[in-house]
Formats: sequence, C-alpha cells, structure tokens
Amino acid sequence: MYRVADTIRSTHNQDGAVVLNIRQGQMFNLNPVGSRILELLKSGSTEADVIDEISRQFGADRAVVERDVQEFVASLKQHQLVVDTSSNGEK
Repeated sequence: MYRVADTIRSTHNQDGAVVLNIRQGQMFNLNPVGSRILELLKSGSTEADVIDEISRQFGADRAVVERDVQEFVASLKQHQLVVDTSSNGEK
C-alpha cells in the first residue's frame, strides 16, 4: 500500500494536476490519468483498487492499466511523492 508523502501539495482539475514536493522544491505536471491515480492513492486505495478504477473509468484494458500504473507508481516512489507502507513499514 502507498500513501502520498507528507511533503506533497497538489491541485487537481480537469486537465490533470500540479504536484509540488515542498521538501525538494520540485514541481510535476500530471495528465488526467496520473492525477486520478494520485487522488486514489491519497484516499487510501490499494494498487489493485487503483488499477480496477482506472480501467473502469477510462475504459482501458486491465492488463495495460496494470503495467502503466505499476510504472507510474514506481516513478512516484523514485521522486519521493509516495511512500510504500507495505511489508517494511513506513519510511
């Protein structure tokens, strides 16, 4: 399970989202799908729940969505926008 890092501020609209990591001073732009993924993670959804919801909401093949969500979450982790709270506990 993932949670959005405490140092993240974001604003979402129909065009996507702007995300700011206040600790590192980095800003990111997300498209509408990335914005929705971040919102779902922020609300406590599991990765499997995110995959199901994105597949349903955007009418995309679940296998494709699964791969894309995993890659996107890996990128969020790399940029310290989300924290993995499973197995090893919070970091």
